[in-house]
Amino acid sequence: MEQTAPSIRSPASAARRPDLGWLGIIRLGLVQTALGAIFVLTTSTLNRVMVVELALPAILPGLLVGLHYALQILRPRWGFGADKGQRATPWIIGGMALLAAGGFVAALATALMASNLVEGIALAAAGFVLIGIGAGAAGTSLLVLLAKRVAPERRAPAATMVWLMMIAGFAGTAGIAGHFLDPFSNERMITVAAVLCSVAFMVSVLAVIGVEGVPDATTLRDRPADEMPFRAALAEIWAEPKARLFSLFIIISMLAYSGQDLILEPFAGIVFGYTPGGSTKLSGIQNSGVLLGMIFVAFIAGPLARGRFGSLAFWTMAGCVLSATVLLALVVASNIGPAWPLRANVFALGIANGIYAASAIGSMMLLASSGRGEREGTRMGLWGAGQALAMGAGGLIGAGAVDVAKWLSGSPFLAYASVFTVEAVLFLVAAWLAGRIAALGPNSPPQTALSLAQSQGLGLTQNQEQST
Repeated sequence: MEQTAPSIRSPASAARRPDLGWLGIIRLGLVQTALGAIFVLTTSTLNRVMVVELALPAILPGLLVGLHYALQILRPRWGFGADKGQRATPWIIGGMALLAAGGFVAALATALMASNLVEGIALAAAGFVLIGIGAGAAGTSLLVLLAKRVAPERRAPAATMVWLMMIAGFAGTAGIAGHFLDPFSNERMITVAAVLCSVAFMVSVLAVIGVEGVPDATTLRDRPADEMPFRAALAEIWAEPKARLFSLFIIISMLAYSGQDLILEPFAGIVFGYTPGGSTKLSGIQNSGVLLGMIFVAFIAGPLARGRFGSLAFWTMAGCVLSATVLLALVVASNIGPAWPLRANVFALGIANGIYAASAIGSMMLLASSGRGEREGTRMGLWGAGQALAMGAGGLIGAGAVDVAKWLSGSPFLAYASVFTVEAVLFLVAAWLAGRIAALGPNSPPQTALSLAQSQGLGLTQNQEQST
């Protein structure tokens, strides 16, 4: 996670891919905006329609979104495909096409549920499969392209910019779609979904075309054919100590990061007596802190980067430690109650989470180009899968843990305090892992793919080992 991790690439590859300027980064950010626009339609608008207008159990949209997260385990395979073809653009466009189609199918399915519930649910499942595959393929390949083309000193601000543009997609879609959905009808919902998905796809295509560039004939001729199968390539990545440790870091830190999602507002209501509107405003305060923390990292680890305090490694560890500290403050808050300055505590939590998130994303982009061969896509896919699965599981585990702790202790105050404590410990473990990664240095020798594969039972042959 050091600030200047070298990339082991061929000279031809380095020569043909100049660093991406800010205009190119903004164009790729537009793809993330479009991705966020479609995603918020399916996770927010359609979720509300199913639960409120159709009076269906909330578990139904929860399971559909869970299906999307489950499919993210395929991200390493999609990243490997981008590596093998040396082109991320087709994967981005293809993924956005599937995502747009999935968003429209999900809207059709939601409308169908009003007249035929079983067929509607079946169609919705198909739509969310398309959403999961499309978001995974496009999102992974987009980060791969950023990792390959953005200079190390721009990775932190680039990560923040792309994240902020995705949030802009969330916010903009919520406002615009909300305006055109009233007065609500199924036909209007389908029309809004069709227009939104079509516009998002066209914006993505126009934004990404020409950014990656086309390899010249000399580069393609000089580059040896990559015949390594996917399992061998994945074993090769897992053999790299930093890649393996970073995978664990992503899973543990994202479990801690997302574990608070479903419990913070109920905590404010039960322990502090907040109304639904008050707890919603509290969530807005937290998100404001997240944005501020991310912007801070963009400057301190970007244009103002100086020494240790300008490194992504330092701020990744700092973000985890600060998040743990503020979560422990919430443990104190659960014992003190309404006298505690909860708004300030939650705002501080948002800042700490924002510092962690921006630093971790920037470190992910930096480390994707560090290691053997041209495996940015496979590395990014591996970490993206861990991130998505931990993100999906964290909220459910956090909420379930509160219920279990409440049942065991009989006290909601102790239940929330226990879960916040566990999340704080996870963040501290993540900070320790981040320090281990930084301490490995740029040239830590990996295990061989064969030795690791044999220990993991992947069954690689000697021929496949020689090809590494």
